[in-house]
Amino acid sequence: MNHNELRDVIIIGGGQSALATAYFLHREGINFLILDANALPGGSWPKTWDSLKLFSPKEYSSLPGWMMPPTKGAYPLKEEVINYLSEYEKRYNFEIRRSSLVRNVSYENGRFKIETDQGLLITKVVVSATGNWGNPFVPAYAGKELFRGHQIHSAFYKNPDDFRGKRVLIVGGGNSAAQILAEVSNVAETFWVTKVPPEFLPDEVDGRFLFNLATRNYQAMLKGEILHDAHDLSKIVMVESVKEARKRGILRAYGVFDHFTTDSVVWSDGHKEIIDAIIWCTGFQPNLAHLSSLNIRNKEGKIITEGPKSLKCPGLWFVGYGDWAGFAAGTLIGVQRWARLTAIEIKKFLNPV
Repeated sequence: MNHNELRDVIIIGGGQSALATAYFLHREGINFLILDANALPGGSWPKTWDSLKLFSPKEYSSLPGWMMPPTKGAYPLKEEVINYLSEYEKRYNFEIRRSSLVRNVSYENGRFKIETDQGLLITKVVVSATGNWGNPFVPAYAGKELFRGHQIHSAFYKNPDDFRGKRVLIVGGGNSAAQILAEVSNVAETFWVTKVPPEFLPDEVDGRFLFNLATRNYQAMLKGEILHDAHDLSKIVMVESVKEARKRGILRAYGVFDHFTTDSVVWSDGHKEIIDAIIWCTGFQPNLAHLSSLNIRNKEGKIITEGPKSLKCPGLWFVGYGDWAGFAAGTLIGVQRWARLTAIEIKKFLNPV
């Protein structure tokens, strides 16, 4: 790779957010390159668990420009999403360099220097679209290092085979926890731990409703208003597997425990459960280690943005990380408005009046 290679825009990340941004940059006639650390298309989707499916139909799960093709069932399967993302990038012939891990991004003399394991690139604009999957979060618990059983984060969970016949603690109160609990409880004795009692959406509410609600919230936010809707976006969606677990009486949660022993977890009231394995469904944090040299965080450790645009580092945008960089930006369809805005702002940045 030519170390003097200069690009207008480099997108770091090869998943859905990167592809949506690429679509709008292409439409604006802007030169760009996508750097993907993964060897295959699909972003983080190939790393998710085997039975994962969307809880929105394809009409509410598509990227800009091309609707997801018909799916086997009402809700797209993991493999259908991966195939869609793979065909999407081929359809628009995006320039993508795979297995290209970005080690560091620095800024000097009005240009970004991107150091990868394949060489060095220079660019005027960086779009960081690495998402959260690469930075799983596990909370601190007293004695966690003493526990001799198997521990895994949901980022690395594939299927329940390794947990058959075991006593499994599942920690977390979101959709991932509920879906993994539903699946693992078919082959193991499970114990569900949540910080607060889990809340469930009505059975008829799926991704279509949630997207429309997110859109109304976003529009209200632009007007300085706050909507008070009974259906909180943080509540658990009742996909079929979770409904089935409810019938079996599985959706009962314990409060957080106090500490570990070598083979158990213990609550503050002395209640103790012998545990063979733990699945941490405790979420993710933005995967932004590649930007650490830019010193873009404030004293509280937060990255200050206006929508997806960095306010501390001109020429830097964030797409697909969630509400802090764009309302509902972490979803397939929700990322569109932020990808479009990013492309418009980049065009103005590269071609100031």
